[in-house]
Amino acid sequence: MGRALWKGSLSFGLVSIPVELHTAVRDHRTKFRMLHAKDKSRVRFDRVCVREDRPVPWDEIVKGYEYSKGRFVVVTDADFKAAAVEKTRRVDILDFVEADQIDDRFFETPYYLVPEKSGAHAYALLREAMRASGRTGIASFILRDTQHLAAVEVIEKAIVLTVMRFADELVDLQQFDFPTAKDLRKTELDMAKALVQSLAAEWKPDKYNDQYTDNLMRIIKAKIKGHEPKLQPTEERRPAAVVSLMERLRKSLEQSGGKAGRVSRRQKPAARKPAARTRRTRAA
Repeated sequence: MGRALWKGSLSFGLVSIPVELHTAVRDHRTKFRMLHAKDKSRVRFDRVCVREDRPVPWDEIVKGYEYSKGRFVVVTDADFKAAAVEKTRRVDILDFVEADQIDDRFFETPYYLVPEKSGAHAYALLREAMRASGRTGIASFILRDTQHLAAVEVIEKAIVLTVMRFADELVDLQQFDFPTAKDLRKTELDMAKALVQSLAAEWKPDKYNDQYTDNLMRIIKAKIKGHEPKLQPTEERRPAAVVSLMERLRKSLEQSGGKAGRVSRRQKPAARKPAARTRRTRAA
């Protein structure tokens, strides 16, 4: 287990559980540095004043807020201190809401809440009570001097805290022009439903790989050894010459192994209850 990012307590009502915050995701993306092509030395970026055209030392740098184009107000350390909310080391659960009511756009980064030894029993008690209720805790906490909203939920044996966006951070859908469903023809919709069904599968995350990063690492490792990289050749998909949306749907069904002939004007799709929206599998 890696080093904890934060230590504090998980609080609900008058109950306080000592916990540690640990990262729940890993970044495997390939990282690069800027180098001078001539001698492969690293390139340094200096802090240059655009008016004086000279590097500026750290002790001459202040933070400014641009309130109009080219006009700034300086914000001091005292200003940040005055604006700060009470610095606590608590994850305070404010409400328990139904999980399916939360829009997925609110979720950002997940972390594991791991109990300290003295809080193991209370942790398990809260976890099982949440699991039985099917509800997600909405909490507030301070991390790196910044207040965050968070979801607290049960995933397998863990209580997971996911940092959330505040409501005013979401872009309003109303500013976009999305098409309505009123002009869709039944035959087109039935064909599209059949195509979706032909591609239906169980969620298996290990099935999906980052092929680009895998190929890039093969190239890098080959270069380190002075070899030519051996990559599987890929063929560019060329769309078939089709003249209508229905024809595209039929050809898509054929490629996916479906039967376009199964959908006709006479067929009426069986009524299906909408599946409950679950963002994650909650296993016992």
